[in-house]
Amino acid sequence: MFSTLNLQSLLGLVVIVLACWAVSENRRVFPWRLTLGAVAVQAALVLALFAIPGSQGVLAAVTGAVDGLAAATRVGAQFVFGYLAGGDQPYVIENRPALFVFAFEVLPLILVISALSALLWHWRILRWITRGFGFLFQKTLGLGGASALAVAANIFLGMIESPIVIRAYLDKLTRSEIFLMMVVGLATVAGSTMVAYATLLAPVLPNAAGHVLVASIVSAPAGVLLARIIVPEKSGQGGAYADYSSALKYDSAIDAIVKGTSDGLMVVLNISAVLIVFVALVALVNVMLGGFWLFGEPVTVERLLGFVFAPVAWLVGVEWADAQVAGRLLGVKLTLTEFVAFIQLGAVPEEGMSERTRMLLTYALCGFANIGSVGITVTGLSVLIPERREEVLSLVWKALFAGFLATLMTASVVGALPGSVFAR
Repeated sequence: MFSTLNLQSLLGLVVIVLACWAVSENRRVFPWRLTLGAVAVQAALVLALFAIPGSQGVLAAVTGAVDGLAAATRVGAQFVFGYLAGGDQPYVIENRPALFVFAFEVLPLILVISALSALLWHWRILRWITRGFGFLFQKTLGLGGASALAVAANIFLGMIESPIVIRAYLDKLTRSEIFLMMVVGLATVAGSTMVAYATLLAPVLPNAAGHVLVASIVSAPAGVLLARIIVPEKSGQGGAYADYSSALKYDSAIDAIVKGTSDGLMVVLNISAVLIVFVALVALVNVMLGGFWLFGEPVTVERLLGFVFAPVAWLVGVEWADAQVAGRLLGVKLTLTEFVAFIQLGAVPEEGMSERTRMLLTYALCGFANIGSVGITVTGLSVLIPERREEVLSLVWKALFAGFLATLMTASVVGALPGSVFAR
């Protein structure tokens, strides 16, 4: 049964599309067929992964795999860090939740999944899965071969690793295709971080691993659509052919594991550095705002973000009672990265927000679209295509806007579906 909340999400979907059309480089061109097709693909993927008989068994297997990876990673982390990673404690514990240390219990997951992803790529398993999604996006969204492959790769790889997959074609991509690749990179997440997000949400969200996986897959068509609306492809351009032979190669299984671990370490270091700096900057601003009060409470960046983004959360389909908290988390995702937002979402007790709000936020937060990623995108693409650095710089803030809205669009599509789809 449909409810007013479903209609609320539909309204949000329309507003998101209109917002992108308002900043389009060519408002006379609107991709109607792509709009209908992208929304249909999103809805079909969600239904396929949640409503089709037997799909729950697949999601349960995903959850089991995530739990197994987390448990195995915990063993490795405890071997290196001992009781700091949750091992046997040398003293009596009175506050067990305080034992959770992000650096020792979440970041090691990224190392393990990064190495495993490289191994699966070397064994061609992940390569064939990516090729399958690339074929799907090529046929349903009308993308050129290179763009379709880059979009598919973004579902499982990072926003810099995926362009490496089509490195041979980067100089042949049009302005619209470069922008599309940037937007989808910001709208999705890497496989290594998916597991970390699922681990953070597992205690408070049923099927957390399934929702996080679906969120990254379903946000790809949303990113394609919003990118095409803002920077439309010119007639007769685009469509670079890709033969699916990747520039991302490993010499052996051991080489894949070693290089995957090395790449994962760089991701871990980058995440750690960005979190330290951005959290510190927000804390500094909070100190500066400490003398101001609003509605009987001190003004903080988080509270201000809650006020600004509460209407946005409501448009996605969140009940107004939860809109303030949901808006704050959306603002935290944009300014402090999705990692901080997921940590804070996981810390909200079950009675602190409805299950619908928590599920919609999982989709809305699951993307790399944050201010810190702007620098990563510019730096990475400047290395891969230095001759187009100025073009990348001119597009990156628009890409952040579209990438942020793409995850909101995904949440809106999920919110527009009957709740019975997920009540299994």
